[in-house]
Amino acid sequence: MSENTELEPTLEAVEDAQPIDETPEPGEGEPGFTRSKREAALDNEGEIAADYLEELLDIADLDGDIDTYTEGGRAHVSVLSKATLLVGKDGEVLEALQELARLAVMTETGHRSRLMLDIAGHRDKRRKVLQGLATAAIDEVNSSGEPVRLAPMNPFERKIVHDAVAAAGLVSESEGEEPRRRVVVLPKV
Repeated sequence: MSENTELEPTLEAVEDAQPIDETPEPGEGEPGFTRSKREAALDNEGEIAADYLEELLDIADLDGDIDTYTEGGRAHVSVLSKATLLVGKDGEVLEALQELARLAVMTETGHRSRLMLDIAGHRDKRRKVLQGLATAAIDEVNSSGEPVRLAPMNPFERKIVHDAVAAAGLVSESEGEEPRRRVVVLPKV
């Protein structure tokens, strides 16, 4: 591949998707354990978003269980449902629902939220695809010595690729303007 080659991410069915690690915080559940104000605020964000999304599901007469947790300094809400219409083409409906949930949290708390929403395991599956894409780009850069430009991605997707590239000891950067912003994987200098 050359400098102008784009690697296009594709979403393939992931049969053996592993659930997100929900291991409790050290000491959680033990006598005398107290959560920090930040952790309590994140838990509150998740609960507000979960309540909002539960109401939306009820209005739309859709089934789904809702799970909340915190990870990486963010509140996460996961809707366990088979209703892929809530994900939409390329996750567009999922992104819109995430923004609505963030607005619901902001309305309630007065603070902007970085809440992450996943529906039907879409983000977990997407993460695996993107990590594979990043590995392919890293291999190409290492073998050719030329930069590799990936297809445009949203911020969530770019972050996954940047993290994978950094873990491999290479550097990446984003270029372009939304919604055509993309990751460029650079060779070692």
